[in-house]
Amino acid sequence: MSYGFLDVAITPSVRAAQAELGADRIWRNFKGHRECDRFTENEVAFIAERDSFYMASVSETGWPYVQHRGGPPGFLKVVDDRTLAFADYRGNRQYISIGNLAANDRACLFLMDYPGRARLKIYAHVEKLALDADPALTELVTDVAYKAKLERILRLRLETFDWNCPQHITPRFTEQQVTEAVRPLRERLAQLEAENAALRDQLGARGEEGP
Repeated sequence: MSYGFLDVAITPSVRAAQAELGADRIWRNFKGHRECDRFTENEVAFIAERDSFYMASVSETGWPYVQHRGGPPGFLKVVDDRTLAFADYRGNRQYISIGNLAANDRACLFLMDYPGRARLKIYAHVEKLALDADPALTELVTDVAYKAKLERILRLRLETFDWNCPQHITPRFTEQQVTEAVRPLRERLAQLEAENAALRDQLGARGEEGP
């Protein structure tokens, strides 16, 4: 079996859990080939549409920490088929993820498409860069229209990725998506209201003219 994401994720304790729950034969007999160590056009397009993701890191104590990262759509950039980068904006200044990644550069990202009920999982090694360390990269990830304090660049070297099934993903929509979806209804409603107003004016004018 060659299944890059599971080659990383499945440990002896995971195999023991699979055996206990009767699922070990599913992956032991996997006949495919899924290295998933380079982004394809499919992943590039998916990443370009995301306006947020979740990133997990691990501290020296062994406790995991999951952080939500957000920005304009496409703020997570695909630099090449094995590299991602994004601008790290100032938040609550706890710097838990930054501290964790200094001790252990491994991270796991979850990218969600709630309307499409899809999720992309990414294992990566994360490197912190000063804003002047790679001017071209800084320019690539910077959105001057986004009003937030840019503190550093995070560059991610892909280890492997995988896609999840849509099971249990509840469709959710952003305010912009809802606005776009109901726009034709609003336009049709405005048209009908204008037509009704015109008909009322006509009826009123006839009433004033009398028999």
